[in-house]
Amino acid sequence: MDRINICVSTDDNYSKYAGVVIASALSHAAEDDDLHVYILDGGVSEENREKILALKSLHKCEINFVDIDEKLFDLYKNVKTHSYISLPAYYRLKLASILPEIDKIIYFDCDVVVNSSLKDLFNYDLNGNPIGGVLDIKNRKVKLENETYVNSGMLVFDLERIREENIEQELYEYTRDNFDKIVMGDQQIINEVLEGRIQVLPDEWNVQTSNFVNRSSYTKHPRVIHYVSRQKPWIYGSWNYFKRYYFENLQQTPWRLSEDEKFRWYVLNEIVSIMKYVKYRPLFILRPRYWYALWQTYVANR
Repeated sequence: MDRINICVSTDDNYSKYAGVVIASALSHAAEDDDLHVYILDGGVSEENREKILALKSLHKCEINFVDIDEKLFDLYKNVKTHSYISLPAYYRLKLASILPEIDKIIYFDCDVVVNSSLKDLFNYDLNGNPIGGVLDIKNRKVKLENETYVNSGMLVFDLERIREENIEQELYEYTRDNFDKIVMGDQQIINEVLEGRIQVLPDEWNVQTSNFVNRSSYTKHPRVIHYVSRQKPWIYGSWNYFKRYYFENLQQTPWRLSEDEKFRWYVLNEIVSIMKYVKYRPLFILRPRYWYALWQTYVANR
């Protein structure tokens, strides 16, 4: 069997969404995938731990909760960044020491769903680089000076190399010395410290999306979907294009919608989201990017 290590970090507030990530990975695993799941636990309740452990019924796997000492992250507690980036986002910066027995792992944010076996991603050759990731959506809109600036919502970590090169210390020192300049949280820290030492991975492994137009890739077969920005699929009236994948995977978890809830989220939610988007972009039909997205979605990628 092929061992595949994956990791999410969460507190109790995001445990349901972490559960959806894990459910999506397990339900799309190949028969011979040997999945080992590590949850960096920032305070998950016993009730939610039991719900996550119940996901083992989807695919044979190991699920391990790793208790986190938040004192290790005192430096990161007051980094100024987006309100939806919480302290568990910084746990990935110390993965190499938190999981000393693991040499390679795939890290996912909790606003992600997996749509395929992760075997190819886990075995991807990082060419001696300590991490691999997919270019951030900003690289698709503007030319960044850092040509390997990746999105940190999905990263493949070579933890053995990170230990050998003492990269955790580099990440710490950059944060300490540039505290007031950090505006993109852990993503900025990782990209600034590791510029030139990042393996760029194919777009399909982190399709970043916030609406029909704003997607980092127009592939019809995203292998990992990442719900960037505030348009999370669990927010009522979200206009995220791929939110149906979230609800499909939610239904495989103990947090699944009841029959009464389905009408609200499957029908009324769609109506509200369209109304909100039209209010937000009343002239969206005149935007060239809308027509480009339409072409790519329904013609070019058939």
